[in-house]
Amino acid sequence: VQLVESGGGLVQSGGSLRLSCAASGFTFSSYVMSWYRQAPGEERELVATISNVGRNTNYADSVKGRFTISRDNAKNTVYLQMNSLKPEDTAVYYCNARRYGLGYKDYWGQGTQVTVSS
Repeated sequence: VQLVESGGGLVQSGGSLRLSCAASGFTFSSYVMSWYRQAPGEERELVATISNVGRNTNYADSVKGRFTISRDNAKNTVYLQMNSLKPEDTAVYYCNARRYGLGYKDYWGQGTQVTVSS
């Protein structure tokens, strides 16, 4: 199983980034996909979640209206489009795959750094 994030980097306040997470080794379309982030000295927090076929999404209040999560099940990839970035969005962003119910599974990527300068 692998989750490989990409697309992080340094951006100025108000800018945009698009994160990608390429999945392999499991049935991607059976998993709820999420993005989490963790800033230095802070707990990891949930940013956005998308259901297995992409019908439902949820966002943290702090990113609503600015971030958009999407997925392409044909490419086994989940995305996070981040617009109007703020310095407080600076964190390591992690991709998560989770299957609920019988045979619960939970996988994490290695993270990608996003730094927003003021």
